Amino acid sequence: MVGKVLGIKDLEQFSSRRSSVYVDPECDKFFELPLFIAASSNDITTKCQCFQFSPGKEPALRSYTEIQQLLQQGKKRDVKNILRENSWPINSPIRSQLWPMLCAQHQTKQQMLDGFYWEMVHQVFGTTELSEKPIMLPAFVDATHCLPYHLTSTGRAVADRIVNVLGYDCPDITYSPVLYPITSILLHFMSEEEAYMCLAGLVGSKEKVFINQTKLQHEVTWKTVMQIAKKHTKSATSYFQRICPGLKLERIFMDWCWWILAGLPFQHLVRIMDCYFHEGIKVLYRVALVILNLFHKECQSNNEWSPDNIKNDIGNALIKFCKKIPVSPAKLLHAAFSIRGLSTQYISRIFIKTEMLLKSRSVLTSGSKQLIKSRSSDNLPTSQSQVNIQMMSHTLTIRELFTLWSWLPVRITMYQPVLLYTTEEHGCSLTTFYVRVEQHEPTLLMIKTCNNEVFGAYCSSRWFERNVKDDKGQRQAYFGTGETFLFSLYPERAKYPWVGIEGDKDLGHSSELFMAADSKMITIGGGEGQAIWMDENIRFGKTDSCKTFNNPPLCPSGDFEIRVLEVYGFVGI
Repeated sequence: MVGKVLGIKDLEQFSSRRSSVYVDPECDKFFELPLFIAASSNDITTKCQCFQFSPGKEPALRSYTEIQQLLQQGKKRDVKNILRENSWPINSPIRSQLWPMLCAQHQTKQQMLDGFYWEMVHQVFGTTELSEKPIMLPAFVDATHCLPYHLTSTGRAVADRIVNVLGYDCPDITYSPVLYPITSILLHFMSEEEAYMCLAGLVGSKEKVFINQTKLQHEVTWKTVMQIAKKHTKSATSYFQRICPGLKLERIFMDWCWWILAGLPFQHLVRIMDCYFHEGIKVLYRVALVILNLFHKECQSNNEWSPDNIKNDIGNALIKFCKKIPVSPAKLLHAAFSIRGLSTQYISRIFIKTEMLLKSRSVLTSGSKQLIKSRSSDNLPTSQSQVNIQMMSHTLTIRELFTLWSWLPVRITMYQPVLLYTTEEHGCSLTTFYVRVEQHEPTLLMIKTCNNEVFGAYCSSRWFERNVKDDKGQRQAYFGTGETFLFSLYPERAKYPWVGIEGDKDLGHSSELFMAADSKMITIGGGEGQAIWMDENIRFGKTDSCKTFNNPPLCPSGDFEIRVLEVYGFVGI
């Protein structure tokens, strides 16, 4: 089987065959455990001589079949707990099936047909044969961090080919330095094609973030980690600032992901990946905080990490510390998942606030490099889009379109608007609304009342999420993110962003009631009132002030009759 991971018995059975063409047999002495990746049924690694079974009874570990059944039943919380608690050996064959299954659950595109990857390889390179010459890497790869984790030269060439094909298939990826290291890790446990499918699932994920794909996302992420660290590792961050008064914290946190990917031993990385492929980048956030705390403690007790030894280069000192981290993978993960108050909602709030602050600048920077804000120099819809909207829209003039466009997230202005639904053409039915709109993300909802008031909302999440169940199997009443905002275009022009943008303090549940919907109504905003509410016939509605957006009623009377509802999506997202 291509890409199969063998256990000790398998390795003994095939010990006469030659080592894997992907993984350098010398890596065994670095990892202290047998690693395996087979390019074909005849290409396997040799048995690691230094591996020793631990004495005593092996702990009962959960099987792939058990986890598969739980995922099929929608019990994602149970799967999360199993992945956190089960320390499978690094040579366990479970990962050859487990990792592809975990990554596949995040895939949003239609299932790829058999042979799709190799067709793409042929399109990009003109052949499926692996070139003996070096392959030029895509521009989004950071050449200084192409971590191979002891892959052979053939293994590195395979990793090069995978990221090239992914870049060809996903042209919106403009900066993603972690893609290559994750590719290298995957190739230790599966075939080239399976590794590509895993990456496609992670890159295409809509519900969770796994891999940053632009410089903006990269910068927002490390600044988010820094903000979280200031709250959850106060002593550590204060210590580093105190011993290096002339060093900005930014210089330390810009390299946060390399503490993990370039610093930690491989056996730690593999266990982190077990959880990461299910839960997303928040796992790495937690691990980074633990690393900071551990390093801080060592600095106070170990002369090797004294202020005089590290103050001139804390960044490299952190990575050096990680290479010799004094805790096991199990203890590292236990500490990471024991951090309280680090909810997904809290992380999302910090991330969105940071992103919006960066977008408000005229120039975004990452280190000394500038970030391009948009594919369009003037950040406006194309002239053809403007003509189409003029011809079709009953709610937007070109002037109002330009105003609204200036309020959109910068990354969305890279795409062109398309009318998905209008009551003028598609009728006044909530069922039709869902059929035409629910799979699109984001959407612009525009309302024109019988009194000619025009207002609406930018809805950051798919309306389909009204059907998504939580870990307990219950539908969540509200969904969406803090990127959602309200606006009024006539008679007043105003934007009402999420109240959480103003600060990172806990504002309570009522401040996060972004979107809600069922077969009888649509709601946007909540907490002591609903900013926008519409009935199932899309005929009548009401608007109140609400805590989520701290908005006034969007029309003076509060109650309104809908003349026309229009919903816009964006082409290319």
